[in-house]
Amino acid sequence: MIVITGGAGMIGSIVAWQLNRQGRDDLLLVDRPTHPEQWQNLCHRTYVDYLDKDELMPWLERHGAQVETIIHMGAISDTTERDWNRLLEANLRYSQRLWQFCAQQGVTLLYASSAATYGNGERGYSDASIDGLRPLNAYGYSKHLFDQWALRQAAAGHAPPRWAGFKFFNVYGPNEYHKGRMASVAYHAFTQFRAGGTVRLFKSDRPDVADGMQLRDFVYVKDVAEVMAWFLAAPRPSAIYNVGTGQARSFLDLATAVMESCGARPHITWIDMPDDLKGKYQYYTQADIGKLRAAGYDKPFRTLEEGIRDYVQNYLLQPDPYC
Repeated sequence: MIVITGGAGMIGSIVAWQLNRQGRDDLLLVDRPTHPEQWQNLCHRTYVDYLDKDELMPWLERHGAQVETIIHMGAISDTTERDWNRLLEANLRYSQRLWQFCAQQGVTLLYASSAATYGNGERGYSDASIDGLRPLNAYGYSKHLFDQWALRQAAAGHAPPRWAGFKFFNVYGPNEYHKGRMASVAYHAFTQFRAGGTVRLFKSDRPDVADGMQLRDFVYVKDVAEVMAWFLAAPRPSAIYNVGTGQARSFLDLATAVMESCGARPHITWIDMPDDLKGKYQYYTQADIGKLRAAGYDKPFRTLEEGIRDYVQNYLLQPDPYC
C-alpha cells in the first residue's frame, strides 16, 4: 500500500492520478481539507481508504506492515502563515514522526520540501548543499528546518532505507482551486481574465527589474507527479532534489500564455505589490536540476506554453475542471 498525505491537495491528488494511470489503486489518502469544495480533488481517484491527518499515526501503529511507501505532501503551504507553532507542528513534527516510522519499519519516504527554502536566491538554486540558506518567510524556514533534520538523521544512520525530499519550484495545474491566495499565478490569471478581460500583474518595486519580468521556474503539476512516480519505480539515490524545469520564465510570459490559450488577445493591468510581500518576494528562481538528471531522470519537462495550454483547455475551460 502507498500512503499519500495531502491526498486531497493539488500535488497529492495528481500524484494519485499518475499512480492510478499506472495501475496502482492500493492507495491510502490522508488529509484535512480546509475548503468546502476540496473533496472534488478526490472524485476521479481510485483508492482504498481516506483518513484525517490525525488518524494516520494510530492507523500506522496497527497496520504499518501493509505500507511500502509514504508520499508525504501534506503541510501548511501558505507562505504568509505567521503562526510559528502551527508551522512547527504541521511541517516539522508531523514530518519527523513519519520519518521515524519509515526508518523503523523499513518503509520508503518521499516528502515535499520547497524552493521557498532558497530565500532570495543569493546562494543560488543548487540542491548540492542546503548550508547557509536563508528563507524569506516562516513557511520556508519550517521546510528548511526539516531538510536539515533529515540530513542529520541520514548522516547518523537513522533514515528510511529509501528516501527523497523534493524542493518544488512554482507548481501550477489542475486541482489547485481550493488554495485561494496561494493558488498559482496561472490560475489567478485565468480567473481574472475570464471575469474582466484583463490580467493583473504586480509592478516591480526594483529598479533593475521591469514590470512583469519577475522570473520564476514554473513547473506543471503533471510533470511533478511523473517525477514522483519515477522515484517509486526503482531504487534511486537518497537525497534532496530540486523539481523544476530548469528554465526561468517571466510572469508576463505566463499571463500571455493563459490568455492566448483562451483564444484571446492579451491585456495586462499593472498593480502595486502588496506591502506584506515587499522584501519577501522572490524575483528570480530557476531550479538547478543537475542532480535529478544525474540520478537518471531524463524525461523532458513541458514548456510553459505546453503546460498552460493543457491546464486551460483541458481543465479550466471544461464544465468539470478537476483532474
